[in-house]
Amino acid sequence: MKEKFLQKRTGSGNASRLSQVSDHRNVMKIKLDETNLAIIKALRNGRASFRDIAADLGLSEVTVRTRAARLIEDGVLDICGQVDVEKLPGHTLALVAIKLRSPDLVGEGEVFSHLRGVVSVAVLTGRHDLILTVLLNEEFGLLDFYTNEFSKCHDRVSSIETFIVYKGFGLKVPYVL
Repeated sequence: MKEKFLQKRTGSGNASRLSQVSDHRNVMKIKLDETNLAIIKALRNGRASFRDIAADLGLSEVTVRTRAARLIEDGVLDICGQVDVEKLPGHTLALVAIKLRSPDLVGEGEVFSHLRGVVSVAVLTGRHDLILTVLLNEEFGLLDFYTNEFSKCHDRVSSIETFIVYKGFGLKVPYVL
């Protein structure tokens, strides 16, 4: 179960929008010890076998498999295929920075996360409240995103700023289109 964030408007205009935010990092059920971190690092190559990882780390295959399963179960780790958007013809990434009307940053972030093309949403500090990573292609471009998806939530938004990623370094995302 996701922890609720306690949020309260503390003023108007550019005043701080959050007076209290609980520390969501305390929700984690599993301890990230050296072994768990080593397994996570080894799984950056999603094709590595548990047997090979166990041999490299001097652990049993059962230990690696059990710990990886627990990391996945607790939401710490995902093993998924990711794409380099620059190598996909006709695809691009956009970052959409949003300033919200509502002080419920987490709740609004959840709403935006369900829009077509949205790879991820992050709650921010600074002049924007959320940043969306949006995957686009020739059939679903930026205008389509704003017209058909973002328009569903436009009443929640005070302002937006869009950035197109021209070059990424180590930037890979799950294919969501």
